[in-house]
Amino acid sequence: MFKLYSKFLGALLVSLVATGAVAQKTPNVAAEAKTQAIKKLFSERFDQAPVTAVRLTPYGLYEIQLGMDLVYTDEKVSFVLDGTLIDAMTRRDITRERQDALAKIPFDQLPFELSFKQVKGTGARKVAIFEDPNCGYCKQLRQSMKDIDNVTIYTFPYPILSPDSTTKVRNIWCAKDRGATWDAWMLKGQVPPTVECDTPIDAMVALGQKLMVRGTPALFFTDDTRVGGAIPKDEIENRLKQAM
Repeated sequence: MFKLYSKFLGALLVSLVATGAVAQKTPNVAAEAKTQAIKKLFSERFDQAPVTAVRLTPYGLYEIQLGMDLVYTDEKVSFVLDGTLIDAMTRRDITRERQDALAKIPFDQLPFELSFKQVKGTGARKVAIFEDPNCGYCKQLRQSMKDIDNVTIYTFPYPILSPDSTTKVRNIWCAKDRGATWDAWMLKGQVPPTVECDTPIDAMVALGQKLMVRGTPALFFTDDTRVGGAIPKDEIENRLKQAM
């Protein structure tokens, strides 16, 4: 009798555990089914738009990722918000925060083969910069950085402003000393001589797009933070220190 009762309890326990596991998994399955349904419906209503992902936000809207862009909709895709989502209480730019999070990459995982390296002093501190050679703010940033020592700079050319940007990147990439040729142009206005070689222009542009670099310059630090714009020397120093 005891053995039979023990078997009954054992079976009941297994049944309860299994039921609990199913109950625990069911909400996830249901949520996944809903996001897939929204993805399908959104694509159907917007000419088979290539939806990268669909996520429920804490604001009750669904975030639709379209490559590097984000839009928002309800679960029936009856309306779409194409613009910036702002948290009214904190004034935070939710859309920009999400884009930065989606584009975040550990510094050590950057494809450094698409950059060239300049070492100043010990080179102990490190920064990666996405720059267009015809970007005025990039030239301003370089002026701010010229007196910063003990730093390794990885320059990722990002020719997005004009066809001439592509030409200059090719000529600098094919130069014997890329760093010196880049500095001569950015700091002194010395036009790089014409040189022909295989230059991974498409890969450079694709990388910047993948990381959602929407403007130049964009600086990436070793603590995996990033900042855009021609920030002043003091801020660069502070961020390098913080990253260390």
